[in-house]
Amino acid sequence: MINVDPHSPVPPYEQVRSQIAALARDGHLSAGTRLPTVRQLAGDLGLAVNTVARTYRELEAAGLVETRGRHGTFVTHRAACVPVEAERLAARYAEETRRLGLDPAQALGLVRAALGQPEPGLGAGA
Repeated sequence: MINVDPHSPVPPYEQVRSQIAALARDGHLSAGTRLPTVRQLAGDLGLAVNTVARTYRELEAAGLVETRGRHGTFVTHRAACVPVEAERLAARYAEETRRLGLDPAQALGLVRAALGQPEPGLGAGA
């Protein structure tokens, strides 16, 4: 998904930063998506750990990701162009379905039904 051009005049950290921001903006990384660890992404891209760490710091300073300590780094609603109200309502729905004892599959099924989306594997051709 992310490619770094070693011959580009754009520094590698900026190439990675702009691509992560674009993936979130275009919906390929939704709000709440956990990004790879700094070490993992650095290894995958063949970059120094400090380069990817700088990328994540810059994304966080811009409000596009948030780091939750040992839990990881996550795409924010701002990066994914999701209204704050929608994120708040989704969190409230999740809280209420847990309170009611619904499992995640049931909760997601209700959302799919409300949106008029078929269950996976139950399309018109099934």
